[in-house]
Amino acid sequence: MESIDRRKFIRKAGVGAAGMALAGPWVTSGLSQRSPNETIRVAVMGIHGRGSAHAENFARMKNVEVTMICDIDENLLPKAVDDVAKIQGTKPKTEVDIRKVCDDKNIYVLSVASTNHWHALATIWAIQGGKDVYVEKPVSYNIWEGRKMVEAARKYKKIVQTGSQNRSRPVVQGAMDFIHKGGIGEVYMVRIPFVRPRDSFGRGKVTAVPKGVHFNLWLGPSPERPFIDNRFHYNWHWFWETGNGEVGNNGPHYMDMARWALQEYEHPVKAVSTGGYYQWDCDQETPNVQSSTLQYASGKIVQFDVQGLYDTSERSGVFFHGTEGYLKLEGSEWKTFYGRKNEPGESMTDEQAKTQYDTLNTRGTGGGPHFENFIEAVRSRKRKDLNADIREGHMAASMCHLCNMAYRMDREIHFDSDTETVIGDPEAQKLVRREYRVPFVIPEQV
Repeated sequence: MESIDRRKFIRKAGVGAAGMALAGPWVTSGLSQRSPNETIRVAVMGIHGRGSAHAENFARMKNVEVTMICDIDENLLPKAVDDVAKIQGTKPKTEVDIRKVCDDKNIYVLSVASTNHWHALATIWAIQGGKDVYVEKPVSYNIWEGRKMVEAARKYKKIVQTGSQNRSRPVVQGAMDFIHKGGIGEVYMVRIPFVRPRDSFGRGKVTAVPKGVHFNLWLGPSPERPFIDNRFHYNWHWFWETGNGEVGNNGPHYMDMARWALQEYEHPVKAVSTGGYYQWDCDQETPNVQSSTLQYASGKIVQFDVQGLYDTSERSGVFFHGTEGYLKLEGSEWKTFYGRKNEPGESMTDEQAKTQYDTLNTRGTGGGPHFENFIEAVRSRKRKDLNADIREGHMAASMCHLCNMAYRMDREIHFDSDTETVIGDPEAQKLVRREYRVPFVIPEQV
């Protein structure tokens, strides 16, 4: 009876700013504020796919201008420029070499939507060039890179937002507040079934580099190799030298919500992962079926199951399990269920959540609120104003990296959260970082 009364109290009392629930001792103020009327000039890196959404969202904002589009494929640039010009009225310049963008003092912000293996280096170079950064998930290709990104952001006092846009969604903020206030009791496990059927992209062959493609720049930090026709646009996700598989592709969104709900501020200490690549005759190296479990020092568990074939028995979502019931977050709503009979309890849709979160960056669609939150923090110079600071992105990405490390090693991984090193496994430790191809090297001291 007490638990039911408490849940009613939580519902009636409403919820506060869930985005502040993760504020920790690292939250500090930055430099002096920028005027609301000052135009923030943005460069977008990587325009094939998610980058187009970056450019569109920034171009639509008041006193924000997309002044540069950077991509190693010149074939993509004309349309990208025209799309931005239709929105903001002015045409951005173009560049193929991110180093020149980072050196451009006319640009205040770099928005990174490139391949995973470029995220960290581009972010660090931009920070060193005096820029604030919005970087897509996963923020890093490996754990060591993520730590260097955090170090760079702190050293140079820059605003760095992770592309974890769920942090700016009212329905997710409402779910987190409900969970943190004890709505389903003590949360001990988060379970994430992720269903995303993907077809084969076949066997590739070595070909000449397509005209207009700057392949050496595309390779960047990754090893030297010839151009292979099915390892370029998007398919780079499925090869270990440039991507992190489905776990690293979509996993950071869900891992971030898992640790947010569990209120875990350190890394998991144990990881196991099994799976494989099934059905297709294909060059893909990463698994299309993968089942991973992470455990924290507290004993709390995160389970992430990737199903890349045609099993739709359970749709993707996030299940937060507590001692009194569970909360299911799927799409634009969440619902609760209690006891052995799974009796329905409290619920909330995105529209309902907006009435309680109208001051928490809920304008726009397609991730718009998250981009707006970033620009607001760029103006305020206060890291605490960010909904997804780079440290949160590093912690979420590292969960995915640990899963993949356990999968690739085919054994349980034990991890020291303080030193960010694998315990007693030198071979697995090699996957914490990589060898970098000169001159695309992340330095020991950023």
